[in-house]
Amino acid sequence: MATARKPPTLSEAVTARLHRAARIEDWFHGLRQRWGRSRGLVPTVVPFTGYGSTGWVRVLCRIQLGQKGASATKPLVGRRGWRSFTGIQVAHAAVTITAGRATREVNADRGGVVDTRIDVKLSPGWHDITISVEGSEPVVAPVFIVDPSVGFGLISDIDDTVMVTALPRPFLAAWNTFVLNEHGRRPVPGMAVLYERITRTHPGAPVIYLSTGAWNVAPTLTRFLERNLYPQGALLLTDWGPTHDRWFRSGKEHKRTSLIRLGEEFPELKWLLVGDDGQHDEALYGDFVHDHPDNVAGVAIRQLSTSEAVLAGGRSKDGPDDSTGVEWYYSPDGAGISQQLSEAGILPQDYSLRYKSQ
Repeated sequence: MATARKPPTLSEAVTARLHRAARIEDWFHGLRQRWGRSRGLVPTVVPFTGYGSTGWVRVLCRIQLGQKGASATKPLVGRRGWRSFTGIQVAHAAVTITAGRATREVNADRGGVVDTRIDVKLSPGWHDITISVEGSEPVVAPVFIVDPSVGFGLISDIDDTVMVTALPRPFLAAWNTFVLNEHGRRPVPGMAVLYERITRTHPGAPVIYLSTGAWNVAPTLTRFLERNLYPQGALLLTDWGPTHDRWFRSGKEHKRTSLIRLGEEFPELKWLLVGDDGQHDEALYGDFVHDHPDNVAGVAIRQLSTSEAVLAGGRSKDGPDDSTGVEWYYSPDGAGISQQLSEAGILPQDYSLRYKSQ
């Protein structure tokens, strides 16, 4: 007589649906986690800047193994890029978040990343929330709450928009990602001054840095932005490696879904979208403008130099859609974009053009 087969548990069903590459990756990270814990390492929180409105907040962080009592909020300054990828992530860790009067318990994803939304009432401006894992000491994470009366926001790409990374070039991309530290990365001329003008002209405007980079390099990118005087804002990155149904994550899809989500979360905002003409920014921004023309104040595209464009495999062939009425601005540096935004009325004209590329 045949015995009835026991139905799989939820976790077993989810695991069964995972792509083979994802199962191998999970096995490998599980092995590293057991090895790390045997050496006395404990789960620690690496906090990221979050954002929200007066009724909710989006909390972002990553859980990794580290020395007990060590500060995860201040990684070593000047560390080489490859060290960011040696951390041991803690999958499905139980995390406690306290924001205002609200306390929530959530679980990290299989990459150790927490990306969750909490309903809580907070006043506009900067706030500190606390995050802890497995009973550890709480770690502080900054969040920016957008005032409902604010009607303007800034969404910026990072690679070759605010920082010269040569990301489309395979060998230089590997060098920039795994070898250089934040001191060896060059800012795009004039962009920090441009962003400072934007935030001064539009007080309370949220700043979102949207990139296809991995969460591993978030501390390095944050230090680079601070060092070069870019305004503080949330980083929206992704996780490298296989997903539940494919070998590699799609950076393009990450940007697309992030733009759609921001448009839905802040329907009252008009965004200035800033990117470059060497990757997919023009196509992605063009799609967003076409679908949400009332949510876009303008699109600013930093033009790569001839050598950058050649090494990047050419320039994007996507251009503006004139039927939407949204203006597009093109320049090789922040000073040129700043001048065009002043002429368009997005920025005041009481700044001289003394901020020019060196």
